[in-house]
Amino acid sequence: MRVVDTFAGCGGLSKGFEDAGFNVVAAFEYWDTAIDCYKANFGHPIIKQDLSNVLDSVNKINSMAPDMIIGGPPCQDFSHAGKRDEGARASLTGAIAEIISKARPRYFVMENVDRSRNSKAYLQARDILKDAGYGLTEKVLDASFCGVPQRRKRFFCIGALAKEDGFLDYYLERNLSKKEMTIRDYMGEELGLEFYYRHPRNYSRRGIFTIDEPSPTVRGVNRPVPKGYLGHHNDPAPIDTPKLRPLTTLERARLQTFPKNFQWFGTKTDMEQIIGNAVPVKLAEFVARALGEYLHEYEEKFRRVA
Repeated sequence: MRVVDTFAGCGGLSKGFEDAGFNVVAAFEYWDTAIDCYKANFGHPIIKQDLSNVLDSVNKINSMAPDMIIGGPPCQDFSHAGKRDEGARASLTGAIAEIISKARPRYFVMENVDRSRNSKAYLQARDILKDAGYGLTEKVLDASFCGVPQRRKRFFCIGALAKEDGFLDYYLERNLSKKEMTIRDYMGEELGLEFYYRHPRNYSRRGIFTIDEPSPTVRGVNRPVPKGYLGHHNDPAPIDTPKLRPLTTLERARLQTFPKNFQWFGTKTDMEQIIGNAVPVKLAEFVARALGEYLHEYEEKFRRVA
C-alpha cells in the first residue's frame, strides 16, 4: 500500500508506518531543518510544500498515486502548553481534510493533541471528511499503552472510504498493553541514572521523575535545573540528589522511540522543537499495525466472499 506523509516533520509517522510494513513513497513538509533531517533518514523523496495551498498540494500528492495519506498538522494552537486559542495554524487541520477529500485515498490517518478533538477546526474538518464518504475511527491513545515510555495522549482520526464509523476500534483496543511502559522497560540502564529533572510549566507541579514510570510528554523545550525550583511533595527524590540533571536532546529523542542511529540536524533549539513535535515512532507503528491487521482480515474476508 502506497503511503504519502504530509506535515511530515522529521518523520515519526513515516518511520512507524515503514516499520509496520507500509510503503511510504513520499513526504511533504515546509520547514527546511525538518526536511534536512527527514532526507538523512529516508530513501524516498520529501518535497518542500506549503500545504495550505490545497489545490497545488493535491496535484503533487496525486502524482504519487497514494492509497493512504497520513499526517499531523501543527498542534501548537490546540496544545495544553499553548494559549489554547485557535489561530492560523489550526486552519491547517482544515487544509489536510480538504486535501484528503480531493485526493480521495482509500485510507488516511490524522494525528493531533488530544484536546483538538473538540476544536472548531477539527469539527469542520470532520464534516468535510464525512461529506467525502469516509468512515471514521476517532480515538485518543495514551502512548504509554502503545509501546512508548511516555504518557503522551494523542488524538487519531483514521478514515476509510465507504466504511462504517468505528471500523478500526476493535483492532486498536485489542492491541493496547495492560500496563504502562516505563523508561526502564524500554531503555533498560541506557540513561545511566535513576532520577531526572523535567522542567514543569509552573512550580505547583513536580519536576523530578524516575525511570520506573513513563516520562511526561516530551515537549519542544528543555531547560536545566533552575535555582528557583525548591522541590515538590510528589518528587520521588530530593532536588539535591547527586548528578540530578535534565535529559539530553538525544535522550529525549529516544523517549520519542526514534532509533539510536537516527540522524538529527539544526541548532539545539531546532532539534528540541523537531523532537517534541514528532509523533513517537512506536505510537505510529502501533496505529499502522492495527490498520495492517484490519486490512489483512478485511481483504481475506473479501477474497473468501469473492
